[in-house]
Amino acid sequence: MSETMEGPKASFGQLFQNRVIRTILVSVLFLQIGIWVRNYSILLYVIEKTNENPVAVSLISVAEFAPIFLFSFIGGTFADRWRPKRTMIWCDVLSAVSVFVVLLTLVFGSWKMIFFATLVSSILSQFSQPAGMKLFKLHVPAELVQMGMSMYQTLFALFMILGPILGTFVYQRFGIMAAVAVMGVAFLCSAAALVMLPADPEATDEKRGTTLVEEMKAGFRYVLNSRPLTLLGGCFAAAGLAIGLTQPLSVFLVTERLGLPKEDLQWLMTAFGVGMILGGGITIAISKKVPPQVLLAMGMAASAVGFVMLGFSTAFWLTLTAQFVSGLFMPCIHIGINTMILQNTEESFIGRVNGILNPLFMGTMVISMSASGWLKTHMSIVYIYEVAAILLALGILTLVPLMKKRRNEATAEGM
Repeated sequence: MSETMEGPKASFGQLFQNRVIRTILVSVLFLQIGIWVRNYSILLYVIEKTNENPVAVSLISVAEFAPIFLFSFIGGTFADRWRPKRTMIWCDVLSAVSVFVVLLTLVFGSWKMIFFATLVSSILSQFSQPAGMKLFKLHVPAELVQMGMSMYQTLFALFMILGPILGTFVYQRFGIMAAVAVMGVAFLCSAAALVMLPADPEATDEKRGTTLVEEMKAGFRYVLNSRPLTLLGGCFAAAGLAIGLTQPLSVFLVTERLGLPKEDLQWLMTAFGVGMILGGGITIAISKKVPPQVLLAMGMAASAVGFVMLGFSTAFWLTLTAQFVSGLFMPCIHIGINTMILQNTEESFIGRVNGILNPLFMGTMVISMSASGWLKTHMSIVYIYEVAAILLALGILTLVPLMKKRRNEATAEGM
């Protein structure tokens, strides 16, 4: 795949004529329905069953996020070995099977098995997600990759608004049994949609002559020997530290800086979600003209400015505006990252690269999230938000060599 946006200009017509993009978007639609119904119905069910036991509630997050650390690289390595279409279909089918097993256990009264549904589907997603990236690399023309990623991200942003509403509605209106059934059906519908993908290339597992451990080591060497991927890793780490510092402290912006009740946090989250939806649409429009490294730098710069505004603001309208602007540019970050990974990685290494960079982001985010509460007791929230902005600025600096390289290539092509 070309590393630049060469070739004919991409259009929406071309985008939706591409069978892979169209099929993956339909699959993601069903998956998001299943995931958000899962997240909120299980959360509300556990709160109700345990009388708001914080340990039980926190175990939901553990079941959701722990597999990212434990299985992301392993899943990425297997995704590189296995056929991507078959991998994605089997992951969705197995997620559905696990959900229906949970449904049976609920019928017989063992409610604690509800954690199993979250854990299994989260583990399987570590195999399915890199396989989807491989399909983009294999079947999507270079000029459509960034626009396709924009549509993909916009769908995620849409569910950040609709997902909690949908999950809460299904649970409160129909109960946990119906919610679990909806999850299973949604995963099966996703698997059915994926059947429409082009056939996988012939498997090369038997021809590799390498062990799983050797391929894992090769993945690390590949990232370390690739300057764009190494710089992107530094950008990931900086972004993870910044986001982790601020994410647990949003409620204090409302209560301390604005002097409002904690319930008003919902308006900040709504502003962010609306910004993401609009930003996804805007990014789709500009993605064919703007290189991914520039998109990523724009998104991080806007987030840094947003953090500065959030830290200093004592006016509700200004805080709301900062949240909206941050959400507006957030798709630039996600789309820029995914496009850069695809453009700078060979198809045979997509899974492993994804499995190295994603835990790097999550790991740094968890580290700074763990420290944010302690920092809050020792310094003003204003300083914490400014430190987060500085970390994002450092992340942008890691992208400067890539932007210079892109500009030099464009200059050379124009000569």
